[in-house]
Amino acid sequence: MKKLSAEIAAALLTGDPRAKVFATRQLVRAWRKGLLEWDFSCAMPDQPAWPEQPELLPPNQMPKRGKGGSDRARIALWHALAHIEFVAIDLALDMAGRFGAQMGREFVDDFLSVAADEAMHFALLARKLESLGSHYGALPAHAGLWEAAHETRHDVRARLAIVPMVLEARGLDVTPATLKRVEAQGDTNGARILQRILDDEIRHVAFGTKHFVDSAQESGESPQILWKSLVERHFRGRVKPPFNDSARLAAGLSRDYYSGIAS
Repeated sequence: MKKLSAEIAAALLTGDPRAKVFATRQLVRAWRKGLLEWDFSCAMPDQPAWPEQPELLPPNQMPKRGKGGSDRARIALWHALAHIEFVAIDLALDMAGRFGAQMGREFVDDFLSVAADEAMHFALLARKLESLGSHYGALPAHAGLWEAAHETRHDVRARLAIVPMVLEARGLDVTPATLKRVEAQGDTNGARILQRILDDEIRHVAFGTKHFVDSAQESGESPQILWKSLVERHFRGRVKPPFNDSARLAAGLSRDYYSGIAS
């Protein structure tokens, strides 16, 4: 029987986007069928394999997307979203593979489910780009998305605090406005993709919040106080409004977490 950790590491070290999607889906299917041994002897890589393109740039060097509903602006939007979802596959895989032995089977089930969702999201977005005459890798992309994972690689509570509860929660805030713009352009297919992503991301944030709260309560700590201290220590950006309070609350992330440190 193949080992779970080895299969997760192999998916992380698959650089070609389509092959990574396939490897992730195959891994999750095998896990759900009971075909993988509960084994975490294989270490996770500090850096996943990624394709040569897109070129990765610091945030302050990213080119402007363009204005309005121009073809250039639309392609830039969908390309940026595709890159976020591509890296999100690795974030979820690494979460399960790096911390699964410590956190248990439900944790692994949850984050492998997230990985499968992110793979599906990326496939939808890659297909969307192709329908616009472009492809993933055609434009530069943000280089900073993996930094949060690397920064928190030794602490599962810090990882949960930053990745699902800050970065993915930010997606809950910004996606509705993007969805409205896409609908206003008459792009019903694009709107359906964004609605699917938004619905799934609420569940992803909920998984992170659930495991974070359980861990804090097991050690007798206040989840809200612990979360704020970890964000102040490990998150380099700002937790800033506007917030989608209803979506955050649906994910278990009530305003008393972030109101005190929002800037």
